[in-house]
Amino acid sequence: MKRTLIAVMMALPGMSFAAAPATVHDMTLELATTLASDTLAQCRQYDKKGVVAVVDRGGNPVVVMRDDNVGPHNTLAAQRKAYTALSTKTPSQALAEKARADADSANLNTLPELLLLGGGVPVTFNNEVIGAVGVAGMGGSEFDGKCATQAIAKAFPAK
Repeated sequence: MKRTLIAVMMALPGMSFAAAPATVHDMTLELATTLASDTLAQCRQYDKKGVVAVVDRGGNPVVVMRDDNVGPHNTLAAQRKAYTALSTKTPSQALAEKARADADSANLNTLPELLLLGGGVPVTFNNEVIGAVGVAGMGGSEFDGKCATQAIAKAFPAK
């Protein structure tokens, strides 16, 4: 067995066998469901209704929850806000403000997948963005983002 391993190592001189695989943290269904439920609960404290979308690191929807009688356009808006926060690793409110102040950043509006409105917040675990929460229809983009931020803080309390 040792001879086989040595032969393989000699045959592949450019490869390093000391490297370890990366540890990857993912947005689980359980975490996504908790974040979505807690986000809706945060907004209900203020008698608000809307839609919450949670995406994984690839931008794929994991959970979408909506209150009753919420306009159908809010579902897509919540997903796009989450995707925007994930792909830019920035709260979508901050990105929207930057786009208003900077002509180069304003061009981000031309990408159909992005939505430069507040309400999208990246979810970070161990300094790694593992997904994002997007909220729409809760009564304004700043309020949307506030509900998501509070739910994320509850799931990942400061140490």
